[in-house]
Amino acid sequence: MELLMVGCGEQSTKASVTETTISRDSRVVVRFERGENARTLEDSEFSEFTISIPQSGRYRISFFGQTKTECAVWLEDYVSNADGRTYNITGMVTLNAGGKGVKEGSPLGKGEHQMKVHAAGTVQPDSIVFELMVPVQKTPKAITQKMHGNEWILAWSDEFEGEGLPDSSKWSYNTGNWGWGNNEPQYYTADRVENARQENGYLVIEAHKNDLGHDWTSARLTTQGKIAFTYGKIEFRAKVPTGRGTWAAGWLLGDAYEDEISWPYCGEIDVLESVGFEIDDETGRGKNHATCHTRAYYFKQGNQIGSEIELDSMNTNFHTYAVEWYPNVIYGLIDGERYYTYDKNANELEWPFNAPQNIILNLAIGGGWGGTEGIDESYTNHQFILDYVRVYGLK
Repeated sequence: MELLMVGCGEQSTKASVTETTISRDSRVVVRFERGENARTLEDSEFSEFTISIPQSGRYRISFFGQTKTECAVWLEDYVSNADGRTYNITGMVTLNAGGKGVKEGSPLGKGEHQMKVHAAGTVQPDSIVFELMVPVQKTPKAITQKMHGNEWILAWSDEFEGEGLPDSSKWSYNTGNWGWGNNEPQYYTADRVENARQENGYLVIEAHKNDLGHDWTSARLTTQGKIAFTYGKIEFRAKVPTGRGTWAAGWLLGDAYEDEISWPYCGEIDVLESVGFEIDDETGRGKNHATCHTRAYYFKQGNQIGSEIELDSMNTNFHTYAVEWYPNVIYGLIDGERYYTYDKNANELEWPFNAPQNIILNLAIGGGWGGTEGIDESYTNHQFILDYVRVYGLK
């Protein structure tokens, strides 16, 4: 356990380490000055500190403080990062009447982290506790598809022919409610059939409102820790939900991802991405988006390279969403029709796509894009249904 004495206020003082011990469960505690030396954070003020994270993984972050009125805090990581970005790794955390607030699933890489705790309201912070929930799962197997030939040959798939929970030999879970880089409110659960299950030959990812004490619960499945892929045709055959606030996705993320500073250097390929406010609730006509995010081109600097295509009956008919990923170009396809090309490959900042990527399936609610038009409060649940996921190589 590492204990840091931290001064509070807009003009932050560098913390000095008074004791350094790391517990077996990788628990790290930041303690703030108390008693007559205690200081209060007012609205929009922050306190800066540095900690050492002993193990890469997803963490539960608990805030403790004293406040007389409603107050929230949020935690910023890598405050001196070279890209000039703001890494909010908790979203806004409201402190309850006892002065406690918790967010789960925040990604933290092993090593030193410069952080700031920001106040929205007035609070006298007591401590911040970092507890490891799930260590980063090293992916034991990566397969590279051959991309020359005339015939697509199946290399890997999940046809979802079982019943109950998804196949644990193929999928793991990302869990928590830290915001997922987009201020999303849902809590992603693990091993819970209400949120992810095989049923009648399909995978059903289902979001539920006012569930388990959260505004929404849902699921985010990943092949990280199981298998990763380089190149190939990757297909998702799926139906997406309507409803303002939904955000369904089938995509790929670099296996090198450990925490937020890994992205977008690790690369991201969005294959299936649809938001409910673009889909007609009655007809199901809407849009799918394909995008590649790299350090040179990504949405947080407003120059991402993407394309969109309109589809009918997105919620009632299965469509096949795919990419053909070659060593120097990526194509996006809908039902076999190409509509997207990414061919920026001059260097690693444009083209990180010669390294393995994981497949991710998730249904978010709200957030920086899905919630742009608000969340339709008349819905109590939403379903994202997949018929299969397939990876092919050429022969």
